Amino acid sequence: MSVGSYVIPAGGVDPQQPHTEDEVYIVLAGSARLTTPGGSAEAVPGAVLFVPAGEEHRFVEVTHDLHVIVVFSPAEHTGGAPGAVSPPAR
Repeated sequence: MSVGSYVIPAGGVDPQQPHTEDEVYIVLAGSARLTTPGGSAEAVPGAVLFVPAGEEHRFVEVTHDLHVIVVFSPAEHTGGAPGAVSPPAR
């Protein structure tokens, strides 16, 4: 697994593409909506949001600077390879 931080300024655009790893977002500050093909969820402080590997997703309607901790499992950029070393998360 790998852990990093992700910040999107108010009014910003989230350019994410699907990842080969599962992701968990822990929202520290800000306000937005996480959208996926299956629906959407509020991204507000205290929210914990899960996105399975391969699923399209992005934060939209960023009304206040969004600060999240993101956890990838397995580690980001490993393509799901167990034991592979990953560069630092974003």
